Amino acid sequence: MVQLEVTHEGIWKEVVRYDCTHGFAHRDAYNLSGKHVKEELHLSFDDALTLADDDIDDNWETYKHRFLEGELL
Repeated sequence: MVQLEVTHEGIWKEVVRYDCTHGFAHRDAYNLSGKHVKEELHLSFDDALTLADDDIDDNWETYKHRFLEGELL
C-alpha cells in the first residue's frame, strides 16, 4: 500500500491510496468529507506499486491542493 496523507485542522486525512487489499490493484481517491472513488488499475501488483510511487512523487502537491479545496482527484 502506498498512501498520501495531509493534515487538515490537526487531523491526518488520506488523499489518495494505492493498494491491492481486495485482490486487485486499485486507487482510492478521497475528498475532505471522506467520500472516495475506487479505480481498478488492471496492472500487476509490481507495476501498480511503481505507478503509485511515481504518481505520488510527481503529483503530491497538486493532489494536496485539490484535496484541501474539497475536490475528488
